[in-house]
Amino acid sequence: MTDPSPPISGNALARLTEALGSDAKRKGPPPVERWNPAYCGEIDMRIAADGTWHYMGTPINRPALVKLFSTVLRRDPERYVLVTPVERVGIEVEDVPFLAVEMAVEGDGDSRQIAFRTNVDDLAQVGPEHPLRFDQDANGGVRPYVKVRGELWARVTRTLALDLIALGEEKDVDGVTTFGVAASGMFFHIAPVSELGAP
Repeated sequence: MTDPSPPISGNALARLTEALGSDAKRKGPPPVERWNPAYCGEIDMRIAADGTWHYMGTPINRPALVKLFSTVLRRDPERYVLVTPVERVGIEVEDVPFLAVEMAVEGDGDSRQIAFRTNVDDLAQVGPEHPLRFDQDANGGVRPYVKVRGELWARVTRTLALDLIALGEEKDVDGVTTFGVAASGMFFHIAPVSELGAP
């Protein structure tokens, strides 16, 4: 399980933590992965692709309430659920539940550190616990995501996606020249160079 309190000194994550101030020192999210109450059915709650939470068709405009709900969100094999020790209810998620809205970068190449803040103030430093993935959208473009916690991901916003991809470089991966992003000693594959710019 991911440590809810990663070290925050001297790295990209520290910059985002400082920007959040005392809120970042709050306790981590509750241990929803350990809670297995009975499934109580669906509720009329939806997280839109733009990160907006809706209840009964109306946007939830209270950020504190959205953050509270986000702490009890979990991805089960068959659905997203809000879970407490006594009940588990399904909700609709159009893409992924979170957006990565701020990025901090320190260093270069394999030792580069990249950290993200989400729209609900989760912090994730790219690495084994918080990998990047790059999906292809319907128009053939690239959509980056970062794993936040459990099986919950954040889509990197378009502006940050351009900055992230600008960090890309070519590397030989199993004999294939590949374009990707290096961070925390890992290389996150975007696409083989031979496929870039193809019609």
